[in-house]
Amino acid sequence: MTALPVSRSSRWAPLAALLTTSVLLTACGSGDTGSGGGSRPKSGGTLTFAVGSDSGCVDPQQVGSNDTIYSVRQLVDSLTDQDPRTGKIVPWLAKSWDINSDATRFTFHLRSGVTFSDGSKLTAQVVKDNFDAVPKLGALGTLAEGYLSGVKSTVAVDPLTVKVTFAQPNAQFLQATSTHSLGIESAASVRKTPQQKCSDGIVGSGPFTLKGYVQNQSVTLARRTGYAWGSSLWAKKGEAYLDKLVFKVVPEAGVRAGSLQSGQVDAISSVGKANEAALKGGQVTLARRANPGVVFGLGLNNARPVLKDARVRQAIEAAVDREQIAGTVFPTGTRPAGSVLAHTTPDYTDLSADLATDTAKAKSLLEQAGWKAAGDGVRTKGGKKLSLTVTWFPNAATNQPALELVQQQLKAVGIDVVLRQLPVTQFATTLQAGDFDVVWGNVTRSDPDILRSSFSTRLANFYHLPASSLDTALSQQAATTDTAKRAKLVAEAQRLIVRNAYYVPVVELQTQLGVSTKVHDLDFDSGSRVQLHDTWIG
Repeated sequence: MTALPVSRSSRWAPLAALLTTSVLLTACGSGDTGSGGGSRPKSGGTLTFAVGSDSGCVDPQQVGSNDTIYSVRQLVDSLTDQDPRTGKIVPWLAKSWDINSDATRFTFHLRSGVTFSDGSKLTAQVVKDNFDAVPKLGALGTLAEGYLSGVKSTVAVDPLTVKVTFAQPNAQFLQATSTHSLGIESAASVRKTPQQKCSDGIVGSGPFTLKGYVQNQSVTLARRTGYAWGSSLWAKKGEAYLDKLVFKVVPEAGVRAGSLQSGQVDAISSVGKANEAALKGGQVTLARRANPGVVFGLGLNNARPVLKDARVRQAIEAAVDREQIAGTVFPTGTRPAGSVLAHTTPDYTDLSADLATDTAKAKSLLEQAGWKAAGDGVRTKGGKKLSLTVTWFPNAATNQPALELVQQQLKAVGIDVVLRQLPVTQFATTLQAGDFDVVWGNVTRSDPDILRSSFSTRLANFYHLPASSLDTALSQQAATTDTAKRAKLVAEAQRLIVRNAYYVPVVELQTQLGVSTKVHDLDFDSGSRVQLHDTWIG
């Protein structure tokens, strides 16, 4: 498939190169999701997809959980798309774009004839309205808001030309326009409150439309009639193949696997290690891809008195046995974290030596910090026990068993860990409120600027880091169009995060789906979520 050029002049080549760093795929398991066997794609049918959780919202601009993104991504188109094989940014709703030399001004030239499912037209004004509304989304819209941070103005130059200007150079923005978080919604949807968009859904220009949503039960989508403006990456032109998509919420991994084996569903999310053997060799494909972005880890609240001490944070980092957790709990092929970024992220730096398990080092650091061993195995200082509560959310079946291992590993060095489960719907508000000692999570994005969104004290600063030289590195990497310079700054940021243990990386999230062999061309996008326009059943 030939990708169209990113820009119209070689003077933007450095930025184009910056945003085309390779994003690697992991090997698939048994079978593949291609059409195979010489069979020809055909239209029609319903794809039933069992997912493990529901984030309580069906607005693409507000959700960050994979299980929900699978469905809502199909409702909206983005200005651009990102090739999962090469990382290259290619046309979608924007047929071309211009970027000035310091990456402060992005001008998008929109395709003509695009309509939303309510019949309204895509115009530059609608794009402007979307981007103007994003900062008002609140707690759930932090991803989208982060992508637009520092925006100075968005101007509709003419009906099909929109210009976005930033106060400072913002090299990450072009890739941001390919994400579901900046998917374009109709003017009527933009006027709704964030709460209305969550509960009632939105109107997009995407290949499917929302037909029904029952919280914690199902999301139902229908093929958009007359759709004719798909991503330049898609093989099929025009409408999607499938008539209908049904996403059923099935929290238990074993039940999802059994439903796939029996033919009750056609695809499942989050295939657990325990179910791999049963699914292999049957009428099922196991498809895997490591998620780019911030790895699963322990997000430390650096403002908590105990965790203000770098020695305590570093002790936690040294006590965690990543190899054991990846090999025991997670699907085959899952990699222990080698940095705060996954290896599929552009400008990943291997810091696995800094993340080696060393219980003796962990104990020594805690002793230096004044935490003394006690008879019950839990260290004390000034009469207080060294106890931390880890908050987690049931949006992946691996979360609890992974944390139970973390709990055992930290107990071995004298740290008491209490596990606190909260509903998935409270993830964003918990982070925003700072109501946690430690939170378990990850953030997927195929651009290293996700570090700035997650760790800059000048943005949301969920982990309450102190201002430091990390802020400078994060700001400078977002401002440069020099690929080599940006790579060095991103590497520096990773080292600062890991060596100061502001966040404790544990394991890369590997998306593993189970797919019936009758389902063809169910493909991962660059964020390791699914794109279902080209998918068919036969």
